Amino acid sequence: MLCMLDKGIIIGMKQEGVSNREIARRTGHDRGVISRIWSDYCALAGQLDKPGADVRAIQAAMTTEPKYPKREGVRRKYTPELDERLQEIVASERRKDRQLGEGHKQKLSNKQIHELVEGEGFDISRPTVNAELARLRRRAKEVYIRQTYELGDRLEYDFGEVRLDCGEGVKVYHMAVFSSPGGGWRWAYLYTNEKQGVFLDSHVKFFEMMGGCWREVVYDNMRNVVKKFIGRNEKELNDELVRMAAYYGYRINVTNCFAGNEKGHVENSVKTIRNQVFSGNYRFGSLDEAREYLHSQLRKLNEGSLMEEEKLCLLPHKPPLELAVVSEHTVNSYSMVCVDTCFYSVPEYMAGHKVFVKKYHEEIRIYAANQLLCRHKRIFGNGNMQVDIRHYLDTLLKKPGAVRNSVALKSIPRLKAIFDTHYSKTPKKFIETFQENADLPIEDLIALFEEKTRQPQRVALEILGPAARADVSARAGMAKYATLIYSSKIGEVA
Repeated sequence: MLCMLDKGIIIGMKQEGVSNREIARRTGHDRGVISRIWSDYCALAGQLDKPGADVRAIQAAMTTEPKYPKREGVRRKYTPELDERLQEIVASERRKDRQLGEGHKQKLSNKQIHELVEGEGFDISRPTVNAELARLRRRAKEVYIRQTYELGDRLEYDFGEVRLDCGEGVKVYHMAVFSSPGGGWRWAYLYTNEKQGVFLDSHVKFFEMMGGCWREVVYDNMRNVVKKFIGRNEKELNDELVRMAAYYGYRINVTNCFAGNEKGHVENSVKTIRNQVFSGNYRFGSLDEAREYLHSQLRKLNEGSLMEEEKLCLLPHKPPLELAVVSEHTVNSYSMVCVDTCFYSVPEYMAGHKVFVKKYHEEIRIYAANQLLCRHKRIFGNGNMQVDIRHYLDTLLKKPGAVRNSVALKSIPRLKAIFDTHYSKTPKKFIETFQENADLPIEDLIALFEEKTRQPQRVALEILGPAARADVSARAGMAKYATLIYSSKIGEVA
């Protein structure tokens, strides 16, 4: 088959007076083809000087590649009857799509359709059926309309998954991602699930951080947004989402099913955050550490964006929406309340009384007479406990022997180690120290106990002298022996 280069070589050699036979010998092309190319060229060149000639069309014909007549094959097996039958099957599949929805999993495959028509007596190959089905299913290519948005006008929301090791092995965590197509930036929060509480909590945190709200927020058809579908296009929105939108004053925009391009900015933002933030670092000591790392990287990622400018264009700021689920509980004899099959400690004087519990996504707050008694980090599971040892100090002072095996003490491993090493014989002194410093946070209390236990060690080691200190350290560990000598044998050593 000749190309344009071959055509040019042939025309050039003919203009030099080379015979068709010689050109055929040099190029390897048939003399008839050479003769046809030269005669067509001469005929077209002769038309260039004629009055009224379409010069552009003639030039295009002279400079196009040689064309060969297309062979029209006769289709013997693909009959009009088979074509009509395939059209019926395709039409039936389209009716099924309308009734079951575009994303259903009950579509006939090409293989099944081939077996179906073969069973009806049509002798046809599977590749032919595949090609004809592709032709019959072919639809006009969708055209997209490019959009531009003003600052503060549109916000897009979506969830994305990321695999991280946050001290408990590799698990799937969920990112609630916000994206502003007008300002060209994105933000995200890290959670352990995609439940309704997470969905609402992420909005409240984000609007509070930004100091305002957008005029429109765009979602896909996730369960947190659409409660149920009514017919093909009508949707009933989730009540909690409607209440939140009414409070903050934004419009809810739900995309069409399977139309991710309608919120393409947030779709790309999920990929960008996952790739640029967690591709290099996916191991963390805790979930809180991973969250802090995410937010620090997002600040870098959004440098140079219009994030600060967009804050000035938002709807007025409103106080954070209260998301708590309130319930009433009776404190049991262990001074605990049960919330969603998990137990949380309450100050001991409330045993047997009723309290009100505000359940947030990540926190439990317990009230009595409109006064906050305590708050706990929310836990999940069946029978798990969140216990604060400070809630039991009066009872433990009366029952010091109960300290050693109490759940309250075992829930703080560092404090349990200090107790076992230094206070196992004087539990009452341990509780008294706790009572004297009950207002301190737990971390500060642990640091106080550690400092107290180090002081006797220093005194004992000074009494022992260098030789004895080296001997004690070599035999069994300096700290243990120094404490023992200080508490019971300091007189003998002196």
